[in-house]
Amino acid sequence: MDRLDIALQENQTAFTPRATIHGTIQWALDTNPHCLVLSLLWYTAGKGTRDTDVVETKRFDAPGACGSQDFSFALPDGPYSFSGRLISLIWALELTSEPGSETTRREITLSPTGREIVLGTVSPTRPTGPLDLIPGLKDAAARRTQP
Repeated sequence: MDRLDIALQENQTAFTPRATIHGTIQWALDTNPHCLVLSLLWYTAGKGTRDTDVVETKRFDAPGACGSQDFSFALPDGPYSFSGRLISLIWALELTSEPGSETTRREITLSPTGREIVLGTVSPTRPTGPLDLIPGLKDAAARRTQP
């Protein structure tokens, strides 16, 4: 049975921009792959067109049917991981054996706080009366009516 795994150092999955990810890939495959490809990427999920960007790849040629290999990636400044009502941006490490269809993915978070940014809803501001239409006009009218 084919198995691919991505283990992160100290099981860390949250990172800040420019941090370095350290980990180990492990594999146990029925046949010898030509290579294993580990990619650092981000993608969007949700409504609309899905965007994907592969930031960096590491290729391990003739790795044998089973084994392990340490890796590291220096993270870029962004984009940050975020989640909203309509769209989310997700960072991941993806390991693929070639040829073959074996793939595994490990999601990570990239943000200045080390936490996914959760987008809130924006309440539209609606004028409640004619004085609200011009900024400052309501305050000026209130000053005029004070004794």
